[in-house]
Amino acid sequence: MFQPGVFVNPFWDWFITIGTLGGILACYLLVIWQSGGHRPSGDEVKTMGHVWDDNLEELNNPLPMWWLNMFYITMIFGVIYLALYPGLGSYAGMLKEDQLVEYAKEVDDASARFAPMFEQYRAVPIAELAKNPAAVETGKRLYLTYCNVCHGSDGKGAKGFPNLTDNDWLWGGTPEAIEISIMKGRNAMMPNAKTNRLNSDADINNVANYVLSLSGQKVDDKAVAEGQKIFASVCVACHNPKGTGTAAMGAPNLTDNIWLYGGSLEAIKQTLANGRQGQMPAHGGFLGAAKVHLLATYVYNLSQNNVTKTAAK
Repeated sequence: MFQPGVFVNPFWDWFITIGTLGGILACYLLVIWQSGGHRPSGDEVKTMGHVWDDNLEELNNPLPMWWLNMFYITMIFGVIYLALYPGLGSYAGMLKEDQLVEYAKEVDDASARFAPMFEQYRAVPIAELAKNPAAVETGKRLYLTYCNVCHGSDGKGAKGFPNLTDNDWLWGGTPEAIEISIMKGRNAMMPNAKTNRLNSDADINNVANYVLSLSGQKVDDKAVAEGQKIFASVCVACHNPKGTGTAAMGAPNLTDNIWLYGGSLEAIKQTLANGRQGQMPAHGGFLGAAKVHLLATYVYNLSQNNVTKTAAK
């Protein structure tokens, strides 16, 4: 639906208007067409001449009036609604309803009701707030609303979307770092082979084998030796000499066998060849600092629970 008062291309304005009214008119004509037939008088019965199984006939009877009236009522309701409210292109309706104004009003009303609840937690440090079940539950509701599409309802992520429960963090897993990630977003970039001066498929294969060797996986030893030389001149700026990554740059640790885009040889080759451009959208602008604080509390709690369970085993 177009927003009333906002300029739109006249073609699309008329396309929506004609399509909507034309659809109602077509339904009306269809009902008129299908409501014909012969109403029998007395015992008189008219058939369409089609007979199956010797005596099963198709009768020429009209649709029941109660059924037809339901169609008429629906169409009349649709016309009245479209006259009163937006629905025909940029036509604002007789009541001049503005959806953006109504939405803003609802948001303001909700903020006035719930803002005090969010603000009471804002001054409490995240590490301490994570011990408050009520705060964590509130953060969970925010998470399920805004974050589960990418990171999953359980926080375990998917290919290209980090697992928030394993205590392995690209940009740091401290409460402050998590809050900044949610508030301001993150933009990560793994350069492609051309940018990284990997000049051949052999270079890519060698570096991929060396990267796999850092996490103790089975590799081609000859390729590792060559790949290590290239890694030392090309990759250390982000991943550092030992391959443990740099949180300040969002460069992942290559030694822990935890992979965002897959840890197979082919997946790493693809990463080296084409690069990766991961983005975490900024949420501070529409959530506000208080909600982000609670959301960060829940995310921090997810990883801390995992650490606790691991330590207990």
